[in-house]
Amino acid sequence: MISKVPSGYEDLLQRPIVGVLATVTPHGSPDQSPMRFKWDGARLRMSHTIPRRKFTSLQANPNYSFLVTDPDVPSRSLETQGWLITVLADAEGEFYRELNKLYGDAEDGLPDDVYDRVVLILDATRFIAK
Repeated sequence: MISKVPSGYEDLLQRPIVGVLATVTPHGSPDQSPMRFKWDGARLRMSHTIPRRKFTSLQANPNYSFLVTDPDVPSRSLETQGWLITVLADAEGEFYRELNKLYGDAEDGLPDDVYDRVVLILDATRFIAK
């Protein structure tokens, strides 16, 4: 089931807001991490690295929940649910730098883990406005 972003909440996916990505670890426990993201109108894209727990959790169970809270009105938030659909290599750090620019990070350098960098592409199939 694919749903649309609720009217009046689109800005929460377009603004550079750090959201919280929730997954389930391979052992069955919940895991949450703050994540920067880019919304393309249908999917969330996030930069991550292969060795980290979030990556292995999504490989074991591709379902996720992502919560974005309006920093100007903390009682206003949008939850997105769906699943990981693909992972793209980002060994040159192109997407990582794109997120830096989007989030106003002046540093143009690459992290030490650049060779393990990937782009997580998450399908958004359900939205819950709060």
